[in-house]
Amino acid sequence: MSAVSEIIRTKLDYRSFADRPVSWEDKLAVLDAGRMAGTGMNTQHWRFILVEDKGDLAKLADYSITGKWVKDAAFAVVVLTNPTYPWHLLDAGRAITNMMLDAWGRGIISCICTSYDEKAIKNLLGVPAEYAVAGFLGFGYPPRRIIGKKKRLPLEQVAYYGRFGGQIRR
Repeated sequence: MSAVSEIIRTKLDYRSFADRPVSWEDKLAVLDAGRMAGTGMNTQHWRFILVEDKGDLAKLADYSITGKWVKDAAFAVVVLTNPTYPWHLLDAGRAITNMMLDAWGRGIISCICTSYDEKAIKNLLGVPAEYAVAGFLGFGYPPRRIIGKKKRLPLEQVAYYGRFGGQIRR
């Protein structure tokens, strides 16, 4: 199994963080992983805002419906996209996945939030009108050792051969 396969198979979303800083180099590496994601027609329209100020993290939590946990993260990344591209959310997901997988490979946990007051976040961070907030991620170290075990349906229940319902053989 490749190192990438191992990361994919063990990576978990986690919403509780240790009170431990993440190095600047690791933060930049996570951002760069997002930058390396593909985009439709190579538009590279996404933008990323690194948020590490505790007051701003608390405000992100306040503006969130499902991401209250971000207040305890070491840092967050707000992902912006250009909504004039019909594929902008797919491109955001590609960048987000890259960032989360790179972080996991560094021993840094993460979780994504997609339910929030977009207008408040845009105002807080000075986001230009032409960008949409596609989501934000909280990152940090785990509060305890985490074993990456996922509960997933068997491949035969989610993948088909040739047509919907076509049996996948191992």
